[in-house]
Amino acid sequence: MSDRPADRRAGFARWLATRDCTGCWKAARDTAPESTQQWLATKRAEEQRVAAEWAERFDMPPLEGPEKALGWGERSRHQLVTAAHTALVVEGGWEEGDWAELEEKARTVTRAGRWIDQRDAEGADLLELLEAAGESDRGTENPFH
Repeated sequence: MSDRPADRRAGFARWLATRDCTGCWKAARDTAPESTQQWLATKRAEEQRVAAEWAERFDMPPLEGPEKALGWGERSRHQLVTAAHTALVVEGGWEEGDWAELEEKARTVTRAGRWIDQRDAEGADLLELLEAAGESDRGTENPFH
């Protein structure tokens, strides 16, 4: 963990705590690969269906990028934006008008890779990530690309 910046260690440790060790993961994968693949395919299909319904309901634009990345990007966008709504509006002090502005900014990020790159970000960080994406579009360096 020492190769990670200090501000990312706690989140990484929390993520690691939810995972099997490499040996256990490989053993489970090798024991029933077909059922694992089938389970994963079913899970991804359900996530994709929910993300597509959400995007349509909230007028999110289609994403751009390689065909292989589009579904993943849509799922990542859905998960991050809904996590942000929970953190900022439901649990935080944001008003719906403030949220509507943030939602408009989210609509401007249409590259699937930007959403995929931030799939593990905290929902409360979405405003900062979207502002960084806007700066990147103006030619400055951006971690949300």
